[in-house]
Amino acid sequence: MERTLRVVRHWGAPAAAAIFFVLWCVAEAGRMGPWPGLPYWAGTAPLLMTTAAIALAGWKPLVSLSFSAALLLGQLVYLMPPMAPNHWAIYLGSSFALAFTMWTGSKRQRIWAAAANVLFVAVMTFMMISWRYGYGVGWFMPLYFGDAFALKNYGGQLFSMLLVIAAACGTLGILVALYEDRRNLSKAQAMTQASLKETEIELVVEQERTRIARDLHDVLAHSLAVIAAQADGARYLSQNQPKAVLDALENIAGSARHALVDAQRVIEGVRDDGMVAPQPRLTDVPSLIERMRQGSLDIQRTESGAPVDLGAGQQLAVFRIVQECLTNALKHGGRGSLVRLHLDWSGPGLTLHAASALPVSSPLGGAGTGDNAERVGRGIAGMRERAHLAGGWLTAGPDGEQFRVTAFIPYGARNGTALVDEVFVESEDEASEVAVGVLEAGDRG
Repeated sequence: MERTLRVVRHWGAPAAAAIFFVLWCVAEAGRMGPWPGLPYWAGTAPLLMTTAAIALAGWKPLVSLSFSAALLLGQLVYLMPPMAPNHWAIYLGSSFALAFTMWTGSKRQRIWAAAANVLFVAVMTFMMISWRYGYGVGWFMPLYFGDAFALKNYGGQLFSMLLVIAAACGTLGILVALYEDRRNLSKAQAMTQASLKETEIELVVEQERTRIARDLHDVLAHSLAVIAAQADGARYLSQNQPKAVLDALENIAGSARHALVDAQRVIEGVRDDGMVAPQPRLTDVPSLIERMRQGSLDIQRTESGAPVDLGAGQQLAVFRIVQECLTNALKHGGRGSLVRLHLDWSGPGLTLHAASALPVSSPLGGAGTGDNAERVGRGIAGMRERAHLAGGWLTAGPDGEQFRVTAFIPYGARNGTALVDEVFVESEDEASEVAVGVLEAGDRG
């Protein structure tokens, strides 16, 4: 129905004009003379001008009115022949044009068209009755008593009839316009209600996510603060202990404080004002390695090629992958484990290699049995997802006596890095990933 209305709105006026013209040619075929008889027919000019008025009513209402006005003015000053007794119905074309103007025109154009047609009807009535023009057009016989007598006795009837026809056509146009507006309003209302429903659902989900994030933040903040405070207290009260014990307590306190900062960065990554909080970058990798070395990891870091600037999201992905690799090495390999970390900048992207010893008792090794052998952790899946969102890939698994992680991050990630930044900053999955990293220290498998 809507498509039909659009087609009629666009082509209805020209189609109505063509039908109007053809019907008149068929009706007057016997009076036009030899075919084509239009050049010999007295009603040719009125028919052409009225047809043009109908055709333009839907596109150019004011131009359409000008054609009707020009027809009546031309007949008043005898530039065009007046209507013959059977030609008066050509005037009804102005009412048909009024219908399309009332349908498609603006409010101002409708007012102009209605006022003009009232004037047109009055002029038509005068010319159809006056002996100077119509000479008894239609059913009126020639009147020789003057215009005053004819207008007094017949003018009101003829004027009312033409005005009713014009009003009926105009009303039809307005009704179609109102129906079209109502359909559009109903459609807009339905779309608005659907949008409001979706927005309400999103708001509820967002509020729940915010509540969970805040609860998780409170739990982590309390637990990590207690860990840091207990480690510091134990270190200060155990001055006579061996240096290795004191270093371990200091590393525990420092790691707890850094984990608390990282959790706050992720959970509160986007503040209420929409500003993004700072996220770790490649320049933070050296300090991360230094902290892990203080945690008794033996880290050998090498680089090849010329470093290339990466997007903020890609840098965050590299930092988190390195952090996960070192955490897993410490958890599964224990203190003193050797970790080889290499950054290769010579290819079309950054290739990151991380290798650490795979102990026999590791759940990923061949000797692992029971639940530990079948347990699947979240660390590798999280690293793969980070690499994928950064436009690259990641592989991880045992390689002989080593556990090797290889990640590739292209210099020009698909769709840019804006998507990566947004995902890493705004995703609530970060909160759960940090929680798992803090509470489980990461899973290699």
